Amino acid sequence: MSAREVLRAALVLALLTPALVDAQRGGRGRVSEPEPNAVYDGRFTFARIMYDVGFGNTIMIGQQIPWSHDYPTGERNFTQMLKELSTVRARNTESVILALNDPELFKYPVAYMAEPGYWRPNDAEVAALRAYLLKGGFFIFDDMQARQWQNLEGQMRRVLPDARWVVLTAEHPIFDSFYRISSLEDLPGAYDGETRYMGIFENNDPSKRLMVIANHNNDISEFWEWAATGYFPIDLSNEAFKLGINYIVYALTR
Repeated sequence: MSAREVLRAALVLALLTPALVDAQRGGRGRVSEPEPNAVYDGRFTFARIMYDVGFGNTIMIGQQIPWSHDYPTGERNFTQMLKELSTVRARNTESVILALNDPELFKYPVAYMAEPGYWRPNDAEVAALRAYLLKGGFFIFDDMQARQWQNLEGQMRRVLPDARWVVLTAEHPIFDSFYRISSLEDLPGAYDGETRYMGIFENNDPSKRLMVIANHNNDISEFWEWAATGYFPIDLSNEAFKLGINYIVYALTR
């Protein structure tokens, strides 16, 4: 059996139960209020970053709350696959939602933000993200259409004024940390236009640690969320899972 066939079989089996749970919830697994944050126990836990969208920096979720898009099904499906297909000790039924300036964030080596085109951090959040990255944290920006890049670039200039974004190629180790992804052109894209994978490196040195990755003009969590429904072709979901697993394995081994 080829590696692709193994992954395809694992995907179907691993996501069968969550798909049934989604059906009981009424479809995509969206909920009207966030689930309680997992209690830290040392296992890999998906950490989603919330930000103020005009209601104050409180935990609200829903289609109109950009940072909550694909929650909770996206991270549940993804961490199920991470647990099934790698040796990472991942929690697959719980996650956390944190503000950037929450001290608890430093317990989680990887953080994820959706829709950074709407992100407007205050000074305390800017300082907290800077400290998190310089201390060794790895940050994933996802679900961002091309025109939203300008905001992300501007906000990250506040976080790391001297940092330079670099267009990543398939030769970077993050695309070979667990699965070998030989061509970025084969990866799924969620929006029209060119998809780019942008990175910020420690000391602006591409030979050093990658601290930030942005899926520019893409939304890999959308493929995670819908994986059990048949909405997207299974090969596209597979590629999105492989990409996410590579991100986590890279972050945990650097």
